[in-house]
Parts: sequence; C-alpha cells; structure tokens
Amino acid sequence: MRYISTRGSAPALTFEQAMMTGLARDGGLYVPETVPTLTHTQIAAMAGKSYEEVAFEVMRPFIGDTFTDDQFKGLIAKAYAGFGHAARAPLVQLAPNHFLLELFHGPTLAFKDFAMQLIGQMFQAALTRSGDRITIVGATSGDTGSAAIEAFRGLKNVDVFILFPHGRVSEVQRRQMTTPAEANVHALAMDGDFDDCQAVLKDMFNDFDFRDEVRLAGVNSINWGRVLAQVVYYFTAAVSLGAPHREVSFTVPTGNFGDIFAGYIAKQMGLPIAELVVATNQNDILHRTLQTGAYTKSGVIASISPSMDIQVSSNFERALFDAYGRDGAAVAAQMDDLKSGGFEISQGAYQMLKDTFVSGRASEAETSAAIKTYLMRHGELLCPHSAVGVHVAEAHLGPIPMVTLATAHPAKFPDAVKAASGIAAPLPPRMADLYERPERVTRVANDMGILQALIKERIKI
Repeated sequence: MRYISTRGSAPALTFEQAMMTGLARDGGLYVPETVPTLTHTQIAAMAGKSYEEVAFEVMRPFIGDTFTDDQFKGLIAKAYAGFGHAARAPLVQLAPNHFLLELFHGPTLAFKDFAMQLIGQMFQAALTRSGDRITIVGATSGDTGSAAIEAFRGLKNVDVFILFPHGRVSEVQRRQMTTPAEANVHALAMDGDFDDCQAVLKDMFNDFDFRDEVRLAGVNSINWGRVLAQVVYYFTAAVSLGAPHREVSFTVPTGNFGDIFAGYIAKQMGLPIAELVVATNQNDILHRTLQTGAYTKSGVIASISPSMDIQVSSNFERALFDAYGRDGAAVAAQMDDLKSGGFEISQGAYQMLKDTFVSGRASEAETSAAIKTYLMRHGELLCPHSAVGVHVAEAHLGPIPMVTLATAHPAKFPDAVKAASGIAAPLPPRMADLYERPERVTRVANDMGILQALIKERIKI
C-alpha cells in the first residue's frame, strides 16, 4: 500500500512514512493510492464482533508491513482499553430510524480519541523501533489538542506542542490541554482563530529546514492515520443496523471535513452508505460550497459549537482530489486560489461532490433548540456539535436508518448546554477534579518566527 499527495508532486510513501510525516512536502495531504474493498461476506461477518476485532479487519489492508498482525492487534487493544464503554462506540435510538452514535467515551470525551489513542500507540511502536525522537505540533479548535496530549503525554521520545485559539475554546477543552503535568506537553494559546492556528502550522511544515531540524510530525486530521482510525465506527454502526444487507445513512457535524471523509472512505471500501450528510453551524462554508460550487471564505464567527468554527476545511482537499479525478495539479491550483479568498469548482468535480455528499446548517438558535428538544422529547442531553448534527439529520429522515454522530460529551460545553437545557452536565468521575488541577499554558502571538524559536528552545536544539 502506497500513499500519494493530493497535489501530485511529492514522493509516494509507505503507511508508516505517511503517518510519521503528516503533511506532504508539496503542501498536499496523503491518501491511499488505491482504496481496498471488503466483500459483502466480509462485512456481514463483522456482526457481533468487538470494536477491536472490526478495527483490525477494516484498517489492516491500509498499513502494509508497518506492523505484524499480532503487533497491530496489540496496539488496537491498548488504544481502546481506557474507554469508558465496553462497546467503545455505542448506538442509542433517538426516534424511529434515527440513531445516535456516541463517540465520547474515550479519555478526553470526544470522537478524536478513537484516532488519537491509536495514533499514539502506533507512533510509540514505530519510534521505539527506530530510536528516533520527533516533535509533534498540532492545531486545534478544541478537541484534537486534548486528545493528542492524552495520547502522547509522558512519552520519552516525543515533544507535543498544541496551538489553540486564545479565548475560543470551552473551559473544559482548555483545561484538558493546560492541566497535564508531563514535561513533554506544551499548550500554546495563540492569538487569532482556529484557521490562524492551522495556517501557521502548515507554514511550519512548509519550512523544510525547520521541519527537518526538529523532526516535525503532525497529528491533525491532515494525518492519514487519523482519518483511517475514524473509518472503523462507520462499519460497527452500520453492521449493527443491518449492513451490508441494508443501506444506512450518516449525518456528521463537521468543520475540518475529516470525520465525514472517513465515512466516504468507508463507502468506497464497500459499506452500503446511502447518504453522507454534512452538518455545519453558522460557519457554513462547506454547506455553501455544496450548494453553490464556490468555496469562498467569509470569516469565522464565534459560536456555541466552537470545534466547528472553521473556514478552511483541510480535509476537503482530499475530497477535491477525487472529484478532479486525482489530478494533483488541478487541486494545487485550487489551493493557490484559496489563498486569495476562494475558488470555483469545475462543473464535473462539483457534480461528483453533489452526488457524494448532501448538507445542511444549524443556526445558534436552532442548535440551542435542538439541545432542549432532544432532552425533553428523547431523553438525550447533547453537546452543541451533536445538536447541530441531529437538527440537520431531521431533514433527511426516512425509510433508511440515519445515524448521527455524537462527537463530544455535553460536559465539555457546560455553559452552552446549561443555557439551552437548564442542566449542568457533570464531568465523569475520572475528571471530577479538572477545575482544581493547576494549569500550564503559554500565550503566543500569531507569528511563525516566534513559535519556531519557542519550540526549538523547549526541545533544547
């Protein structure tokens, strides 16, 4: 299995190389050269198996010879051993043919744990084998950062630097990043919004001298390993509802397009997915793009669902790559146009995207109303991101089962949830002392030179 860049001019890599590299040297994102498929029989045989067993079967074709079968099974087992639910990703029925996929039972109460805990295990195994030391720099709109810190804290051959937008994450999200005491963890509150954090991260990856000097690695959803791990729960959910003998649809609250792209990969692998519904908040660039064929930035507006406050959805580039028939030059040209504010998608590419994804949006008022309604009518307390998802999903309910992804625990967004529902969602017992833990955080300017100097000082190069 080889991995190629969405911009067409970087060398093809193995799974391990792509995982450890993150962003390609031409600025693109790595995708598999071909997507392996599973037969109807193979998918049917997943019924009744554990999450870990399905994870092995889904991911094994993508990893090549990076790990032996026994090694990979062991890494998967360690990754999910700390989850707070035996099913790992349980389904809850909300209404006739509408189900909630709970993805918040991991150590940081968000769906990012499914990928990050496994990536942490795979990185550790690869680095132990090679003896190398790396510097992980990530940008987060809230959940990726805490999940990355949880996965890599205390590892002797990894330094972790997480950029998050100052004042634009929830109190719980911030404290999950700033309270770990391990010396290899560095929480950086950067001036600006998430797009600013993501932009400076990409600029650091494109500074090859710095990249090589600090042995820079990325664990944002630009990392293919992240996307791959998220493919698994589409299979477990769909099989629980009768796949491959029946179709299943999914609604995914998304900002950076990584989680919905994982669903797209699952469909390519043979999972019978009827609709992939993109759910956005008021920062609705993905919805507008799928409605108009024009990807045009309009500025980020702070919302009660901050993990979706994004205008530059990095993983959309992966979808564009397929939409343009895997023409890297065409994608590179579109990404250059994005620097000037946006681009028009060609008619053929736009039609492919329209055939693959549908979309909807939820306003702030609709999001709050969904939190209140689903508690009163369905007995389910939702985080604001999950509320965006169920609101959008309602327009697509029908004879085919719909699964809405619940991407975070409501306790991660206590103010928004209490304002909408009147209930303060408690943190799980293992996190009950979060507000008493001392914080370690560095306020930084939106300046790549300053950030690079800080990173080099912290790792003592």
